[in-house]
Amino acid sequence: MSLREHALSLFRSAVGTVRPAPMLKRVVKLQGGRCPQLLVKGQAFPVRRDLYLVGFGKAVLGMAVAAEEILGDHLIRGIINVPLGIQESLQKKKGGGMLLKPHSKIQVIEGAKNNLPDPEALKGAAAIQELAEGLTADDLLLVLISGGGSALLPAPIPPILLEEKEKLTKTLASRGAAIQELNIVRKTLSLLKGGGLAQLAYPAQVVSLILSDVIGDPLDIIASGPTAASSHSIQDCLQILAKYSLLHSLPKSVETVLSSSPIKPTAPENYSHVCNIIIGSNTLALEEATRQAEGLGYTALILSAAICGKVSRIATLYCQLIRLACLGFAGLGEGPLGDEVRGNLLQLAAELEIPGLNLAEFLQALRGLEPERPVCILAGGETVVQLQGSGKGGRNQELALRVGLGLHRARAIEVGGLAGRCEIVFLSGGTDGQDGPTEAAGAFCSPELVDEALQEGLDAEAFLSNNDSYTFFSQFQGGRHLLVTGLTGTNVMDIQVILIRGAERS
Repeated sequence: MSLREHALSLFRSAVGTVRPAPMLKRVVKLQGGRCPQLLVKGQAFPVRRDLYLVGFGKAVLGMAVAAEEILGDHLIRGIINVPLGIQESLQKKKGGGMLLKPHSKIQVIEGAKNNLPDPEALKGAAAIQELAEGLTADDLLLVLISGGGSALLPAPIPPILLEEKEKLTKTLASRGAAIQELNIVRKTLSLLKGGGLAQLAYPAQVVSLILSDVIGDPLDIIASGPTAASSHSIQDCLQILAKYSLLHSLPKSVETVLSSSPIKPTAPENYSHVCNIIIGSNTLALEEATRQAEGLGYTALILSAAICGKVSRIATLYCQLIRLACLGFAGLGEGPLGDEVRGNLLQLAAELEIPGLNLAEFLQALRGLEPERPVCILAGGETVVQLQGSGKGGRNQELALRVGLGLHRARAIEVGGLAGRCEIVFLSGGTDGQDGPTEAAGAFCSPELVDEALQEGLDAEAFLSNNDSYTFFSQFQGGRHLLVTGLTGTNVMDIQVILIRGAERS
């Protein structure tokens, strides 16, 4: 198998281990009898009378399929909000295991085209709100949450209109706001986010099963925390709006809501009827990819499951790591050049402030690699693209193209042993199978990509200046460098795979 085939295999194995249905079945059981109980990771929740289900996110369709199978006749009714077109996509892929059976008790509502709130998502949110408000102390509400849940649970606080909230979100994203910042603003302006759904469901028991798509798995940030006590105040929202120069150009409706919002968030003790449980994450996906890589003969290292920051800076980090690994293959890792690259990496890591990243420890592990064995570096998280042009793409495709350009520049001047000494493949993909408003999940690159593209009249730098990575990859070699998986039915952020081996092995 080629490095490209290996990279694709590792990505698929990582995604496969966080597929919603088998993942949920591993952790959820229903114990029947006279006093039935819902068991989740060893925790028991009594089913006193009726059991209801709601869900929202890119992975909840598969989660709902498994949940309905487990709950059987105990389930009275369910409503889930899922991305537009996901059922049709899964039908085409023959994804029967992630489709509800005919006459299911669970109603499916599709919305949030291109992962943005829309009228259909608003209808679904209203239906979920109505169900929650009708529950009693004897009911149990099972809530399924995954990435994409924020866009699928839009219920702006009146008098804010959905269009006004959507415009504000788009503006924040275009100015480079991180997903955490977007979610803080969303939940401040929402009825159901920031713990709102849990409060509406009171006094029913609420059990949330969460597939995390946020770095660090913070309960109050994933899908904007509809069942978690918020750790953010109105002041946090105002600071974010000020940071991106939006505080003085807000619609009057938003100003009205912000001026009347409580200064302090709801106290945690008001969530005693709620239990939030993480059942899947980026870390689990990377651990599975590590096992698979080692089985293929690689020395596998996980850099971080919390990669974040601007795509341009993260691309530089990956290029420098590849450069250092190639120096090691060339026997130059302990010389002045290796010391220089290590210093650059440590400085860059300090600037990026990636949570929990111990780069010094990682570089030490990189130093101990066996030169005869290929290396696999795995990472995950979610980067940010600051829009400068009007092209089409996504953060993974832009990251791959920027890494390709960086490797090209290093190769062109034969710095770091890239030219003729190492074979390199870089892959970046979204685990949900959709990167931005495109049908691609991400893209592959190598040090040869830019030169080969120039031979076809494609200038990578020009495409990047217009944020047009998808058009570049679509036109280059018939699109063979695009990572196209279709919607996967899951979502645990993005995964990067770096494979390096000595050129003599190619």
